[in-house]
Amino acid sequence: MTFLDFIPATIFETIEIIAGLSACFVLFIQLYKEFKSDEKSSLSMVFVVGWIFIFFFWALYGIRFYALAIWMTNSIAFLLQIALLIVVRKRIEC
Repeated sequence: MTFLDFIPATIFETIEIIAGLSACFVLFIQLYKEFKSDEKSSLSMVFVVGWIFIFFFWALYGIRFYALAIWMTNSIAFLLQIALLIVVRKRIEC
């Protein structure tokens, strides 16, 4: 038995949700910065769209394997990333 085997699954799930929501908060800060900025975005469309696919995949993975922390936090990140795409796209077009 390893050290990790002694930690209950509910503890891991709670930590995963906290970590995932923390990542979403960081993404929200980036979204807010881009929204408030008057300058051209430094984010490339490839970067922004690439993360949309990554978050979408992990959300589907979480749904498929009934992993609440994975599907919930990646679904939130997916929506935030779509909002970031809209903001960055407007910045590039200006």
